[in-house]
Amino acid sequence: MLAPVILAASRSDKMRRFISAAPGTKQVVDRFIAGETVDQVVPVIEDAAAKGLEVTLDVVGEDITTPEQAADARDAYLELVGRLKDLGLGTKAEMSVKLSMFGQSLDGGHELALANVRPVVEAAAAIGTTVTLDAEDHTTLDSMFAIHEELRKDFPQTGCVIQAYLFRTEDDARRLAAAGSRVRIVKGAYKEPASVAYQDKAEIDKAYVRILRILMEGEGYPMIGSHDPRLIAIAQELGRRAGRKLDEYEFQMLYGIRSEEHLRLAAEGHRMRVYTAYGTDWYGYFMRRLAEKPANLLFFGRSILTKG
Repeated sequence: MLAPVILAASRSDKMRRFISAAPGTKQVVDRFIAGETVDQVVPVIEDAAAKGLEVTLDVVGEDITTPEQAADARDAYLELVGRLKDLGLGTKAEMSVKLSMFGQSLDGGHELALANVRPVVEAAAAIGTTVTLDAEDHTTLDSMFAIHEELRKDFPQTGCVIQAYLFRTEDDARRLAAAGSRVRIVKGAYKEPASVAYQDKAEIDKAYVRILRILMEGEGYPMIGSHDPRLIAIAQELGRRAGRKLDEYEFQMLYGIRSEEHLRLAAEGHRMRVYTAYGTDWYGYFMRRLAEKPANLLFFGRSILTKG
């Protein structure tokens, strides 16, 4: 029941200032955010690679209000691609992008976001990796899917994300489960109205399994974004039933959450990718992590009390 409150707080400048100044905030933010700069995140990539893990990198920051800020976001990703190239890590690290960072919500935002994300996708392809377009709130999805379709004409490995709690997603999954596609399925982390999304956790879990079955039985490459042990086990069983080899789908989990499970799945022969966020504008990302799991909020509360 706290999740809607937390998600509302994620859009509050007053709460942003309060939480940023709280004594225990840094300890908790450091659990979910790998660093503020490319230099700080490079050791995380190298450590993951040494452990048999892969990563997807998210330069956090969504409150873009000018075309100049959108261009800065593009350049931050291009800087990241350059460092991955220099270090020879392109095949171990892909990128996740939110089109809101690339100007999607501004005037002419669809065209602006496409123009900004294309050079990032092109640069990623040049070093042997790719980009996945993250899903945001439901009002942005038609634009995201259209940009995804456009990018795949030249860069067919470009991935996208679908969210199980939305009513539309089963139809989206059927359309996307085609040969060559890369689709990450998550439960969803935005506050959506009952007119477009399931509100009950059990209904969301049922939808997740239905959608996962569509992806596993399709011809694309499913990416299972979940920390839920039951859904992970179901995904493994659906993969077996569909006759998929272990390298024909992958698991994805967040940096800082269930790290031992990352290693267990990799040791079993699964592809395991860690969603690794970094950057200075961490607030919106951080608040969604708190909203997703009550234990995260309790951890944050204890940190504030013990540091205050």
